Amino acid sequence: MATINKNLSVYDKSTLPSAKDFRFGVVVSEWNDNITEGLYKGAEEAFLDNEVPAENIIRWNVPGSFELIYGAKKMLQTQKVDAVIAIGCVIQGQTKHFDFVCEGVTQGIKDLNVQTDIPVIFCVLTDNTMQQSIDRSGGIHGNKGTEAAIAAIKMAYIRQQASLTHDYVQQNLLTSGAIQLDEGTPLELKE
Repeated sequence: MATINKNLSVYDKSTLPSAKDFRFGVVVSEWNDNITEGLYKGAEEAFLDNEVPAENIIRWNVPGSFELIYGAKKMLQTQKVDAVIAIGCVIQGQTKHFDFVCEGVTQGIKDLNVQTDIPVIFCVLTDNTMQQSIDRSGGIHGNKGTEAAIAAIKMAYIRQQASLTHDYVQQNLLTSGAIQLDEGTPLELKE
């Protein structure tokens, strides 16, 4: 198991970009709310610990994990956010419902990342037992919500940096599709 002997809540603030000017959306499933509330708490605490103002954390609830996709899509379309976290919990049962929900949510969130310019962070626990989910939502393995918030900060920063305008006046497109700048033309990142 990937999280055995690993606390998901441990991170080094000194390695993170400033998050004080970012806005984050968090879409939370109400299903298995004893778990999803713990995940949200971990995410919120990590955001606040990294100087994200409370008013820059927008939370929406949806009924279940499958609805996270639509909730995240509407969040992307209607809110000015730098990243969205989708928080849910699906626990293995005796039917194939678990497989269909997990596959659908995974693919839906992947699709949002491909189709939009704003990162959507996958924070959906897909565990075999309730105890495994408890352990990962503030229990012995820390909090996956904390990990998701740190990922959201890093991805918002990557998006910001990639969006900076560059002066490509003197550019050549190589046959490989890469851009080659003429020698002597420094690449300048502007904020």
